Amino acid sequence: MIPMKTQLPVTELKAYLPAKDFDLSKRFYVDLGFTLEWLAPDNSLACFGIGSARFLLQKVHAKFRPDYFMMHLLVPDVQRWSDHIQEQKIAETYQIKVEPPEDRPWGIRDLVVIDPSGVLWRIGQPIQKKPE
Repeated sequence: MIPMKTQLPVTELKAYLPAKDFDLSKRFYVDLGFTLEWLAPDNSLACFGIGSARFLLQKVHAKFRPDYFMMHLLVPDVQRWSDHIQEQKIAETYQIKVEPPEDRPWGIRDLVVIDPSGVLWRIGQPIQKKPE
């Protein structure tokens, strides 16, 4: 790692997530467990949060095609998230792909959710790697 000469202060970092169907995506994220914190007056941008995590959902132009976008959310209990997703019937309601939690070789147990616009979410928790 290359050391920085000075520490630059940061207040917050938020990703902009694309939404092909903005209203559907807003409902999806509320059902997933996020809080809609604010909505732009022109209904083209929304801020969602949970705990200290935030992201911006942006209505995208019809020609926009997100080829690949991934979010990684660390949580203390991935099984609780998985249970919530099952109880809310997220996969059935939104006709999306949801994979159950799985231990990954890089020391994370995570589940995969692909939102209605194709954004891939990995929701996981750190685990102890098994000795080889």
